Amino acid sequence: MSDPAPPRKRGPHALAARNDQALIEAARHVFTTQGFDAPVSAVAEHAGVGMGSLYRRYRTKEELLQRLCVDSMERVANAAQDGLAHEDPWQGLTSYIRKCASFGFGILAPLAGAIAVTPEMTQASERAQRLADDLVARAHRAELLRADVSTMDISLLIGQFGRPIPAPPGQSEEEIRSRLLTIALDGLKAHNTGSLPGEPPSARQYEALWNT
Repeated sequence: MSDPAPPRKRGPHALAARNDQALIEAARHVFTTQGFDAPVSAVAEHAGVGMGSLYRRYRTKEELLQRLCVDSMERVANAAQDGLAHEDPWQGLTSYIRKCASFGFGILAPLAGAIAVTPEMTQASERAQRLADDLVARAHRAELLRADVSTMDISLLIGQFGRPIPAPPGQSEEEIRSRLLTIALDGLKAHNTGSLPGEPPSARQYEALWNT
């Protein structure tokens, strides 16, 4: 018999946690659709909470953006863990890429160098990077991922597909993203033996952008 599910948290702490998650999801939506110049009042409105609730949790817009970055890296890490749990290394890698692209990971790139990096951001980023490295290494060992593709290549690919994609009438953005991503993923397969142009991107160079 499986263990019973843990009881759902109730009371003020549970309500605060739900409000906080609502704010993060609202921030992701608002900043994706309106850009990072959007006012925090738009975030509060979209989350359905008052400005007082927002400011009790995040004293400044920068604090909200920092928490959004942590939440995003936690999602990346969870997607990588799910990918590693997949029996098939290629399916595990592609599911990771699709999940990260679908929640809008790429929208955070303009924040590099624009906000201070907190210890929580660094810790979340290092964990996500470590798990992504394991996922890519496993696909390499299985000879399913082309040998000259690095984890940073994968991250930048996710970044490109994690941004809004214009869709024509009658088609959803997610449908267009899925189609184009399927084309791109085929290019990652090991049977593609042509050399990639240039040197692989350096993770340290991109990390330095956040610390300027």
